[in-house]
Amino acid sequence: MGFDIRLPIGMMFSVFGVLVGGYGAATHGEEMYTRHSLGLNVNLWWGIVMLLFGAAMLLLARRGAAAARSANKTLGSGRN
Repeated sequence: MGFDIRLPIGMMFSVFGVLVGGYGAATHGEEMYTRHSLGLNVNLWWGIVMLLFGAAMLLLARRGAAAARSANKTLGSGRN
């Protein structure tokens, strides 16, 4: 079975999403958001986006691993 790049990408984006989103949640209501980003809590929103993307990559990696296992089972059963 080959290396699936979706697994480390999913883990990386999930961790960064939690960190950035956590920082955005901790600094919610700060004056810096009104001055620099038109009142939007950019850290919170991009943290959520990164967390969702990371979760999607992890889900796709899990589905790919399950498909590879089932393909190996069907190939292995035909070799008698």
